[in-house]
Amino acid sequence: MSSENLLSPAEARELFRGGRRVPTSGYSHGFAQANLLCLPRDLAFDFLLFAQRNPKSCPVLDVTEPGEVSASVFDGDLRTDLPAYRVYRDGKYVEERADVTDLWREDLVSFLIGCSFTFETPLLEAGVPVRHIEAGTNVAMYETNRACRPAGRFSGPLVVSMRPVPADRVADAVRITSRYPAVHGAPVHVGDPSALGIADLSRPDYGDPVEVREGEIPVFWACGVTPQAAVMASAPEFAIGHAPGHMAITDVRDSTYQVP
Repeated sequence: MSSENLLSPAEARELFRGGRRVPTSGYSHGFAQANLLCLPRDLAFDFLLFAQRNPKSCPVLDVTEPGEVSASVFDGDLRTDLPAYRVYRDGKYVEERADVTDLWREDLVSFLIGCSFTFETPLLEAGVPVRHIEAGTNVAMYETNRACRPAGRFSGPLVVSMRPVPADRVADAVRITSRYPAVHGAPVHVGDPSALGIADLSRPDYGDPVEVREGEIPVFWACGVTPQAAVMASAPEFAIGHAPGHMAITDVRDSTYQVP
């Protein structure tokens, strides 16, 4: 087990607050990770409704009061304790940075949304390989041709993450991940990427490409970058999200989100 696996959530957050800027897959073994989206209060209900209508891609773990910088699942500072953030103005991605303290507003409501990095530990423990962890890269993520169900001022495409799985282990991957509905659950698609409108697996929209080897099948899970795709499609005046793959490491054990 690597040193990153052994870090407590507080220790990992301290490293990120100190400037470490890396994808968080493989960090803090046994603890759930979360996507982050911060929106002005007047948009919070619309987004909460969007998340409720699209639970596979937007499974909400926690929502803060306006202006709060920590959450019940995250005993840190949401402005500093993720490795990287993305800032959006009028729906346009304008910058990536390591700290958003100077941009913080007292009307911002933060949503912590389940992340598929959480079920990677059970996959690995079952002997199902996770290629981007092996390669030390970010997970590959793609915008699809599937539209999310709109709500209020929010609409946009489904985003998926992809992991190559040996053909004889696909059923195991489906079974294992289906027990974690709060962190995207079972795959939304197995096999031909063109069915999702993905023309080239070597060119992900977010993250890094990973090799699909002979005898492996690409398996696609709903992804918590979907809310940021909705921000770009819906153009709210201001939003902050995590940089894809650079997650909030929570204080909640991943087993908390496992169902029988």
